Amino acid sequence: MARKKKQQDGGGGCPAWMATYGDMITLVLVFFVLLFSMSSIDARKFEELAESMQKAFNIQPGGPSATERQAIFEGGPMDSAGDTPRPTDSDQVYTSAQVLALVQSALEDEQDRNQVTVTVTERGVVISLSEQMLFDEGSARLRPEALRVIYKIGGILNQLPHDISVEGHTDSAIPERSMYIDNWGLSAARASRVTAYLNEQMRVSQGRLRAVGFGAAAPLVPNNSEANMRLNRRVDVVILSMHSVR
Repeated sequence: MARKKKQQDGGGGCPAWMATYGDMITLVLVFFVLLFSMSSIDARKFEELAESMQKAFNIQPGGPSATERQAIFEGGPMDSAGDTPRPTDSDQVYTSAQVLALVQSALEDEQDRNQVTVTVTERGVVISLSEQMLFDEGSARLRPEALRVIYKIGGILNQLPHDISVEGHTDSAIPERSMYIDNWGLSAARASRVTAYLNEQMRVSQGRLRAVGFGAAAPLVPNNSEANMRLNRRVDVVILSMHSVR
């Protein structure tokens, strides 16, 4: 009589539950490695990767990028230099009359107090700021009350596409009690200070701005009385006409 073969008990290898358990452990390990890599990834590189994937899959973003969100939070879109860029609406053309109306509306109180004069010339709209409001005698340091007016002007300039010339003027008297040895230096320093505030604090693009010191070379009236000399000591913010050559 033939012997019965021994029953096979399932063959070699690990039990089925152990294979499942091993797969689970592997997945958990991969998960934690992924978390670690995400926590240490460079944010800029991640954003660049995300944008590349959006282009590759033709995905339209649903909102502003991180850079745009930061710019909006901090007070408006910026160019690469950190300035508010020139408006790019090519269909919008501002005439001198429109610019004049905008400026006069914004600076009505200052004009009533004779701190600001607004005129129209062939070059554009000229906002003349009195020395008495801007600076102490012989100084190029802006007075606190001047900042509010320059702030208003910066808000106007950021609505317009025009270039701006900031021009310092003095009377014909030699500066006294001043660190500046002549009117050229004093007028240039004052124009530069106003320009720097418009760029650094109001984010008017530096590509649109220039600062010029005229000294006593361009008086409004003859320097033959104290009243006239007071009128000549000023800083002009000129919103240049679109056809003006800088």
